[in-house]
Amino acid sequence: MGLNDTPRAARVHIGIFGRRNAGKSSVINAMTGQQTALVSSVKGTTTDPVYKAMEILPLGPVVLIDTAGIDDEGSLGQMRVQKTMEVMTKTDIALVVIDSTTGISETETDIIVKLKDKKIPVLGVINKTDIKPLKQEELKELEEKLGIRILPISAETGKGVWELKEAISKMLPDEEVKLSLIGDKVSEGDIIVLVVPIDNAAPKGRLILPQQQVIRDILDNNAAAIAVKEHQLKDVLKNLVNPPKMVITDSQAFEKVAAETPENIPLTSFSIIFARNKGDLAEMVKGARAVENLQDGDKVLIAEACTHHRQSDDIGSVKIPNWLKKHTGKQLQIDFASGSGFPQDLDKYSLVIHCGACMINKKAMKYRIEQAVKAGVPIVNYGVLIAYLHGILDRAIKPFEQELA
Repeated sequence: MGLNDTPRAARVHIGIFGRRNAGKSSVINAMTGQQTALVSSVKGTTTDPVYKAMEILPLGPVVLIDTAGIDDEGSLGQMRVQKTMEVMTKTDIALVVIDSTTGISETETDIIVKLKDKKIPVLGVINKTDIKPLKQEELKELEEKLGIRILPISAETGKGVWELKEAISKMLPDEEVKLSLIGDKVSEGDIIVLVVPIDNAAPKGRLILPQQQVIRDILDNNAAAIAVKEHQLKDVLKNLVNPPKMVITDSQAFEKVAAETPENIPLTSFSIIFARNKGDLAEMVKGARAVENLQDGDKVLIAEACTHHRQSDDIGSVKIPNWLKKHTGKQLQIDFASGSGFPQDLDKYSLVIHCGACMINKKAMKYRIEQAVKAGVPIVNYGVLIAYLHGILDRAIKPFEQELA
């Protein structure tokens, strides 16, 4: 991702599903107008899911996900199918590609049922209509049978591709497309102070993604953002003619920032903003309070959506476990998970602690929360937990109290 690109996590994720050789990769190439995906007449050319961030008119910034055929065979094929099924957890819109020369089968029917069960908007795409065109009555019969809208296209000639892109652009509700971070809490001319520690874990020469996105959201709403290090906060607040509308801090500096920010100035963190934006803040607050129920021997999962080089004072693997054990006084067994995968056996845990999820989309984070809730396991993210462990959670969530009532 370039510095001027929309982050992948903020893009609409479009999953492309179908049997082998239905033309899924060809449909992606037709939509993008370039050879984005490898195509071949050999079945099973696409193995692992392939993610491609693109700007496509009239859709805007999207991630197209090319998946392996859902009819793949053999032990290796079943592993590919499992990877394809996992893509559903992060899919905002699903395209089910059907080969017009072979028609529909139980495979397409099953995948559509699974997508609908997950409440994912589904659009059918009949490909290869240049070889075998469909009559209007045949198309209508297919739509009634599958219970979805179906568009005929030819990835080879490009016929129907623009109509497909227009149809996709109308499928996602406005609130899912425009993900507000903090813009709805600020007004034109407001000043927001951002506390941004620059420690060993900070990337060289740039701010981390949540900080970048919050600053952009503030500016988009015609407010002003002032970024400071934690030791500069007191002087900056003293030198401002009027108090800022809000102070937003990195969670690791919560204790110091809370002590130096007057009570009349609203205070929250980047991570709490992301809990509200991508997850379920109310559920996270419940998860934080569940810390009091932990007992000796309980298992706690600390999950991060990305992989990064861990420092000696890493927030997830070092600081949070230490704070947690100090607060509870219990002997806890802590497991770690990172990357795109998420454990399925959550019921063995007494608490799940998740990162701020800046690197995955809202759909993927919602899925992880739903899995924890389904397993009866409290879930909380880093910022909400840290605020709770430092005794400042009520203050940190006060800017959003109406939503939590």
